[in-house]
Amino acid sequence: MKIEDNMNLNSTTQIKEKKIRPGRGIGSGKGKTSGRGHKGQKSRRGVAIKSFEGGQMPLYRRLPKRGFKPIKKNQIVIFNIENIQKFIDSKKINSSEKIDLNLLKKLKLINKGTKKIKILGNGQIKDKINLEVDFISKSVKDKLSKNGSTVKIKNI
Repeated sequence: MKIEDNMNLNSTTQIKEKKIRPGRGIGSGKGKTSGRGHKGQKSRRGVAIKSFEGGQMPLYRRLPKRGFKPIKKNQIVIFNIENIQKFIDSKKINSSEKIDLNLLKKLKLINKGTKKIKILGNGQIKDKINLEVDFISKSVKDKLSKNGSTVKIKNI
């Protein structure tokens, strides 16, 4: 092998830096205490001091706890009557078919995790509709009865 070939080999192969091995003698630079200082809790192995603040009241205990997140959450979607009219006008919903939770989920107008639906009376409805919902406000009931629409409220 020529000298030139040997130089080319060295330039293509990467030089690997030596891994630091703590606790392998004073000459290694990380010997004796292995860079952990002397004595104390942090010098021992298997000690995790995550949110310990030296005896001071930790931040997570100083801040007030707010609210409550229930495990079983009733997800009720609130729908205004004007939104239904907009969807009928834009032909996303056909006014002749039954409007219920499954239809709104299928058309991706509400989230698929929703369990119940409530209709509120903001706005006006022009078309006759057939509704099947869990909850309904009095104003919507009045508007739909004047309109000639049918409403079925599910038993909870």
